[in-house]
Amino acid sequence: MVELDAVAFERLVVDELDLLPGDMVDGLDNIIFVVEDRPEDGTLNVLGLYDGVALTERGQYGFGEMPDRIVLYREPLLAICDTLDDLHDEIHITLVHEIAHFYGIDDDRLHELGWG
Repeated sequence: MVELDAVAFERLVVDELDLLPGDMVDGLDNIIFVVEDRPEDGTLNVLGLYDGVALTERGQYGFGEMPDRIVLYREPLLAICDTLDDLHDEIHITLVHEIAHFYGIDDDRLHELGWG
């Protein structure tokens, strides 16, 4: 397990966001990225969450709605990683996975694509 405080972890998330391809992040609209220690239920088996309305489900969206959120859970991600390189990889995978949900790609398709 990698040990990393909240500030250093958030810095890694920002670094990984900066490394994502422009065509993946350029279409993100009304969305914020958040780091939390762990899910509300306290489990360590969820690495991230997309909380919002997928682009494919939006009708008259974008007029006064609260932003969608992509949440990365620090403790579960740290718990599954043995090295900083592993952590970088898992943060990257989790960001891609949750951003894909924003674009309307479901878990089954993400697993088929290797991002499950």
